[in-house]
Amino acid sequence: MPKQIVVTESSFQKLREELDYLKNVKRKEAAENVGIARSYGDLAENSEYDEAKNEQAKLEAQIAELEETIAHAKVISDHEIQTDVVNVGVTVTLYDMEAEETVAYTIVSPREVDALNNMISDQCPVGKKLIGTKVGDVVTVDIPDGIARFRVMNIEKK
Repeated sequence: MPKQIVVTESSFQKLREELDYLKNVKRKEAAENVGIARSYGDLAENSEYDEAKNEQAKLEAQIAELEETIAHAKVISDHEIQTDVVNVGVTVTLYDMEAEETVAYTIVSPREVDALNNMISDQCPVGKKLIGTKVGDVVTVDIPDGIARFRVMNIEKK
């Protein structure tokens, strides 16, 4: 059975909207592109047709993945998000004990990761270690450069 993914209500709504768009808009476009490419002639030597079919297959894989995610999502409402411990839907401010600086991360589901905006997954090494911690806790995380140690300074709703 696929792993359950924790998502906020707003994130779940975005997933449903994305699925709807892929199924009702992109799927039609992909089918039209296949039809246009088919009209170019001999399918054995028709690279446009091959490309259109490949794009259609990628789209169908995306749709299937999204359906799977939605089917196994555990939706938490905004009022369920607590700030006494780190969990999906919070922004946690950390003191990096090695770099001697403060950094804030928002904990999100794996589909919402945005490293440029410090949105990390509850499934990544740092996110996994932070889940369930409280203000004042120190976590040690194995990272590619060695070991990082963080002190949880603040937890707030995103």
